Amino acid sequence: MPAEWAPHEMTLVAWPQRDETWRGTTIEDARDSHTEVIAAISEFEPVLVVADPSQADSARSRLPGGNVEVLSAPIDDSWLRDSGPIIVTGDGRRAGVDFVFNSWGEAFLPYDNDAAVASVVLDHLGIERIPSDLVLEGGSIAVNGEGTLVTTEQCLLDPTRNPGLDRESIGAELKSRLGVSELVWLEQGLVEDGDTDGHVDNICAFIDPGKVLLQSAPEGDPNFENAQRNLQLLTDAGIEVVELDLLPRIERDGEPIVVPYTNFYIANGALIVPVSGVDPDMDAQALELLGRLYPDREAIGIDGRTLALGGGGIHCITQQIPAA
Repeated sequence: MPAEWAPHEMTLVAWPQRDETWRGTTIEDARDSHTEVIAAISEFEPVLVVADPSQADSARSRLPGGNVEVLSAPIDDSWLRDSGPIIVTGDGRRAGVDFVFNSWGEAFLPYDNDAAVASVVLDHLGIERIPSDLVLEGGSIAVNGEGTLVTTEQCLLDPTRNPGLDRESIGAELKSRLGVSELVWLEQGLVEDGDTDGHVDNICAFIDPGKVLLQSAPEGDPNFENAQRNLQLLTDAGIEVVELDLLPRIERDGEPIVVPYTNFYIANGALIVPVSGVDPDMDAQALELLGRLYPDREAIGIDGRTLALGGGGIHCITQQIPAA
């Protein structure tokens, strides 16, 4: 599996379809947010938007033309990072690994269409499909493109995913399907992440093959101890860590919801970064840091509050198709 910064042929995004996903906001707000993200990415690379047939024409009318294509196909939800294919490369060709998708442990029903969408996309793109019996969401892993994968025990060992498999069995399947040789198992994701059970893309992203950006937290923050433990695990694995102690929060029904800056997407020539809009100075600090860490890409901030209320961020709604 190539690193996210490897050249892309295009980006996959799905059009919001499930009303009840958008707690504390509306599906129309979600469609506006997706439109903004799609427009930003399309300035740097093509975007393929998967839209349910009931919404395909509406999506086409709202999205920018030129670099955006809409694929009409049945979907249940719009988190294509988790339900879409994961592309691997080698020997001059590409294939898409189609892991089992069970809607984050059957948290949202139904999900039959999302479980099938990876196959539909691969068929549309003419890319070979490699099936896997492992339940896995794309947001639960991060790779450096040179054989190292980072994930969390909280998600991959959650009993709603693969109750019959232990850590070694899961690791063996990931090594086989994604071509990785080393797994770094962090323990916990964000304590506020109740929807995905600790996806790694809310706390950790590779900067280069030997360095990551890691969400940290000040002492007294509910994430402090988990962040310190994850820091130790990465350091023990020989990975250089840049800590990010900025973690803006909003509220949904009186409960804190984070808008993690680490949930950015690496596009060709750009970083598409969720910002909170709550603290402009904090947003500016985060964008400045990310711009320095990825000097060959333009750091673009997009309001991430609606996506956070829905349970994710910009990385969660995008999936890269590496160039052939």
